[in-house]
Amino acid sequence: MEVSAVSHRIIADLLEARTGQQLTESRKWRIGTALSGVFRQRGITNIDQLVCLLADPASGDLAQQVVEALLNNETYFFRDRIMFELLSRRVLPELAEKRAGTKRLSIWSAGCSTGQEALSLAMLFADQPSQWKDWTIDIVGTDISQNAINTAQRSTYTQFEIQRGLSVSQMLAHFTETKKGWEPSRQLRNMVRFKVRNILEPAAALQRFDIVLCRNVLLYFDEARRAKALECIANSMRPDSWLMLGAGETAIGSTTIFRAAENNQGLYVMSDEAAHEIYAGRTARQSAAR
Repeated sequence: MEVSAVSHRIIADLLEARTGQQLTESRKWRIGTALSGVFRQRGITNIDQLVCLLADPASGDLAQQVVEALLNNETYFFRDRIMFELLSRRVLPELAEKRAGTKRLSIWSAGCSTGQEALSLAMLFADQPSQWKDWTIDIVGTDISQNAINTAQRSTYTQFEIQRGLSVSQMLAHFTETKKGWEPSRQLRNMVRFKVRNILEPAAALQRFDIVLCRNVLLYFDEARRAKALECIANSMRPDSWLMLGAGETAIGSTTIFRAAENNQGLYVMSDEAAHEIYAGRTARQSAAR
């Protein structure tokens, strides 16, 4: 579908204003395909007509529909499985020692899409019952897309979705086939919760996470927003927590808050200076609030 330069710019500006994500020239080809459902529902025939309708104050929730359609919600269970193996082999054993006194772990799946990443994390714990007995595991999945979060909260997956990334043994161990689709066990559901959140906005709650997964999210931001997102993430972490980015992403060059974990591609920890500054700032704010 041909998209005029002006219409492309208007659609791109709408997406960036609502989410911070950029719709670059290299992603321009997605517009027609991504918006095909909106076109059918609204009886729209082309992008220029859509742009005219967006300018009408009576267009209602059309702008939000367009934004939701343009967001990339591609995900599947244990996506880039080697990264989950790294968590299981390196990160979780270390945190098990550090948090042995409280037996609590909080994990944030930022940009969780329809929930498969958060449930994959829950399976890491469910598959090691003796290791995590009596632990409280809290996995929070967030996404800017309300549609994606609605799907994640339902946690009902099609045969195609359940087979993407899961072995037959994992399917049978952790999911039950129902008339609606494949649903996760109560054990997994009890570890996971989902909510809408823009990663560029500071967290309203004071929850501090031990691990943050923010994979394939930063690549849609410009340099300034990438730095802001990493700052918001750091402010939601404990000083000795871990950050995992996607295979094609890096925190190096965007911020001095994080440094790469040695010999572990994709894993980052806070620099000593940043950890001290963030901790000092929290202490000061807590004292002022008393």
